[in-house]
Amino acid sequence: MKSKKNKGLGKGLSALFGEQKSVENTSNIEVGAQKALIGELARNKYQPRTIFDETKIDELSRSIKKNGMIQPIAVRKNNSSSEPYEIVAGERRWLAAQKAGLHEVPIIILDLNDSETLEVAIVENIQREDLNIIEEAKGYKRLNEEFGYDQDKISTMMSRSRSHISNTLRLLNLPKDIIAMLEQGELTAGQARPLIGMPNASSIAEEIVAKKLSARSIENIKKKKLKSFTIDPNVFDAQRDIERSLGLKITIQNKKNNSGKLTIEYKNTDQLELVTKLLKNKPKN
Repeated sequence: MKSKKNKGLGKGLSALFGEQKSVENTSNIEVGAQKALIGELARNKYQPRTIFDETKIDELSRSIKKNGMIQPIAVRKNNSSSEPYEIVAGERRWLAAQKAGLHEVPIIILDLNDSETLEVAIVENIQREDLNIIEEAKGYKRLNEEFGYDQDKISTMMSRSRSHISNTLRLLNLPKDIIAMLEQGELTAGQARPLIGMPNASSIAEEIVAKKLSARSIENIKKKKLKSFTIDPNVFDAQRDIERSLGLKITIQNKKNNSGKLTIEYKNTDQLELVTKLLKNKPKN
């Protein structure tokens, strides 16, 4: 029998993460543990994790073959596709179960709306330390933009300090190539954070990786780089807008007298041709 829904996930989350022995009494759980066919489950469209470690999935698959799937997959009813259930938490176990050749898996059906589904997906991954810092930041951004959560609410929900939420979100202002370095684990958040708003941030990032520089060394580099010019917030916003428009790395060096230079970096002749066409293109009257 379906119980009254609790908008604060509370006990429902605790049950998901093994903090309670019983799951039947939690207010968000519609039905106790049961089984579903592999093909009846759809991927979570709110899954914050974009990179799945194939080696770990293979290891989990071997464990499932040997011991079976001990922990059920959390799902919710799916009204938007042919699969009757959408995964809320446990997508990695679902992928491993497929590799292990399982035809059905244990599930727990949760009664969650879209924002709560995203909450669970983020919390599960963060508590299991499976998200990289950029995936975490993008999850917070979705909570803010799609569901109207401010940083205070995200901080409370995730049991993280407000400064952690703010600093994590700021990483999304970095150039795309640096964000990729963070996603691949080549840079840490501590190494990348001082690069926010810096001119030539990408070249500095490459130097950090090559020389394995510490966060303190990066701060020293930043101080030296900023002595010759200042970064106006409006200039930084303009730089970011141009980068998004072109899809290329842009550096604007603005001096105290508001003179300076704009540098467009390209990596191949196709990108150079794109820039050339854009610069030659005259606006229509």
